[in-house]
Amino acid sequence: MSFSGKYQLESQENFEPFMKAIGLPDDLIQKGKDIKSISEIEETGNNFKVTVTTGTKVLVNTFTIGQEAELETITGDKIKSVVQREGNKLKVSLKGIESVTEMVDGNTIVNTMTLGGIVYKRTSKRM
Repeated sequence: MSFSGKYQLESQENFEPFMKAIGLPDDLIQKGKDIKSISEIEETGNNFKVTVTTGTKVLVNTFTIGQEAELETITGDKIKSVVQREGNKLKVSLKGIESVTEMVDGNTIVNTMTLGGIVYKRTSKRM
């Protein structure tokens, strides 16, 4: 199943506690909590380009499955890591955050980020 497409955030769980835990300032947390971000994924073989637009903030990451890449985090840090693919899941570890993006069906992507005991879950639907 291809991840390629445009997806809009439909629901999220534990946004505020997770953002506090990673050190995002309260004013940005309050601004961002109700914005329905748009994720655009371009998949060509093992090469990916992921663009996430949240209001005026645009985050772009490009990577190849199984190869080290420099990835930008929500907080703006750039971290070298390797994205792995396991079936319909993309997995990566960034600075103690375990991120799993799963293609649940042809129209739904669920991204789960875990830091310590906090699990932040985002569900996005194809546009």
